[in-house]
Amino acid sequence: MKPISLLPAIAIMLFGAGSIHPCKARQQAPMDAITSVKVSGHVGKKIDLCFEHRVKALDIHEMVDVFARQDEKHNKWGSEFWGKWIQGAIGAYRYNGDEQLFRLIQESSDGIIGHQLPDGYIGNYDRTRQLQGWDVWGRKYVMLGLLENYRLTGNKKALKAACRLLDYTMTQIGQNKAHIYDCGLYKGMAAASILEPVVYLFNETGKRKYLDFAQFIVNDWEQPGGPCLIAKSDVPVAQRFPVTKSNWWSKDNGQKAYEMMSCYVGLLELSKATGRTDYADIVRKVVRHIEQEEINICGSGASMECWYGGHNRQTQTSFHTMETCVGFTWMQLNNKLLQMTGDAHYADNIEKTFYNAILAAMKEDGSQILKYTPLEGHRMEGELQCGLHINCCNANGPRAFAMIPSLLYSMHGDSRLSINLYMPSQVKARVGGHDICIEQVTRYPADGHVSLSFHMDQPVQMALALRIPAWSQSTSIKVNGQATPNVQSGTYLTLNRQWKEGDKVELQLDMRTHLVQMGQMQALERGPIVLARDSRLADGFVDESLTLTTDSLGCVDVHSVEPASSAMWMVFETNALTGPYKENVTVRPIRFCDFSSAGNTWDPSVRYRVWLPQTLDIRLDHR
Repeated sequence: MKPISLLPAIAIMLFGAGSIHPCKARQQAPMDAITSVKVSGHVGKKIDLCFEHRVKALDIHEMVDVFARQDEKHNKWGSEFWGKWIQGAIGAYRYNGDEQLFRLIQESSDGIIGHQLPDGYIGNYDRTRQLQGWDVWGRKYVMLGLLENYRLTGNKKALKAACRLLDYTMTQIGQNKAHIYDCGLYKGMAAASILEPVVYLFNETGKRKYLDFAQFIVNDWEQPGGPCLIAKSDVPVAQRFPVTKSNWWSKDNGQKAYEMMSCYVGLLELSKATGRTDYADIVRKVVRHIEQEEINICGSGASMECWYGGHNRQTQTSFHTMETCVGFTWMQLNNKLLQMTGDAHYADNIEKTFYNAILAAMKEDGSQILKYTPLEGHRMEGELQCGLHINCCNANGPRAFAMIPSLLYSMHGDSRLSINLYMPSQVKARVGGHDICIEQVTRYPADGHVSLSFHMDQPVQMALALRIPAWSQSTSIKVNGQATPNVQSGTYLTLNRQWKEGDKVELQLDMRTHLVQMGQMQALERGPIVLARDSRLADGFVDESLTLTTDSLGCVDVHSVEPASSAMWMVFETNALTGPYKENVTVRPIRFCDFSSAGNTWDPSVRYRVWLPQTLDIRLDHR
């Protein structure tokens, strides 16, 4: 199948567009465009909770007041929080049209602009310490936040403020000035990630000087003192530079996961702006490295916020596993590649990360987002940072929840609508000048059946592209009861036809539960969902060894049971032999819940575990 050319989803807005302010319609929507998306079910509830209890709950005045004083002397990162928050807030507003949230967005943006110095600087660093620590990193997030405000409202003051901040930065960094790799930690990757908003500002203004500065950043980070993100693209990401305990948080550490991926996000944007396909090829290659070397069973990675060869070491408990900022940025990077290539593989990656690492990071009521989410143990609230009532992941995590409605469906210029993720939802779109509505009814991923119902006033010619996950080894698709041939895993299946009122598409995805083995440890995956034992299930000891029976395909027979607690989304049961004895031991039922539910009460007395010890049978040991 020819790859689908995906463009960003357009105008994800509230149902009932009347609540959208006329002043915010900066650009007229194209003829073919998504006009609204509404997510329901479990995920929809979690999105709503995140926006209501996390995004709206943050103190915008505290975040903005950081910029009222330029006195940072300790290389802290307080200047990042507003830019992260407002991107999640604008994503939330595009989705739900919350008027109170819009006022917070506008008030905080005005506050940031009001704190811009006459020379263009927006930040909190002492004049003598500018370009050190997290100063340029903070400027990046300020620019991103102002740009998002401009894109939402058309507020030219926000665009002008972002340009003035960049112009000021260019008086300090560039040819015959400071090197970008000298302006912050981690081989300069924190500072170099400013590449992303620099490209965006070129796109918005057409000013050649911004494109030239973007190219300077890339050329400069390739110098011997820099992270060499292109030259070292073939080197495993955890091995690019020597790291010791003593230099872990220093400039010499070139393995910092979040900052590294942020640079590659910028490189993808530069690739699109310049047509340099070699840049995109490099990013795709690095993503394969990260996927193979670092990403764990739950779709994230990093220990102590750095790459560490984590894929092959994930069965061993490590400190500070799965930083939420890393999980979000991994989703962001894959989303950029999905838009560029139409490769379903990237949507598979996003789905795994969101359903496991990201959903697991949020407290049941949506009030907090974890900084780290280990694969075993218990969940613990992250520390407050920089003297504020916030930390980096509480600010950044909502961006992952805001991403879901915007990428769930995507529209393309040739009257093609792609369904990238499956979950209970409704999409409204304008196709060929006509309004259509598609309702997605499903319990997925609790089961694999998905039903799509079409509603429209008159027939519409449209190509519907359905993602077929790579893990679904056997997928059936019916259109109005008629089976569709040639369904291939890991691709998009395109149904190009004239759709009419009452048409129905039904998918049945392969939800068999697979046993995953690494050494003497084992875990269970069911579709995109990772399963875990949880002490609340009261079915034995979560740390006991298990002998699970599999069929010839490595699948374990499990069946769904009703969760005993409202805090759990899904619970499954299977029979297993526990412990070291075969004599007088009865195979008994063992229960698993989805990883996102495991330990989600944040009660330290609750223990959960993904990787389980496998009882050794020496008759099968041929070492």
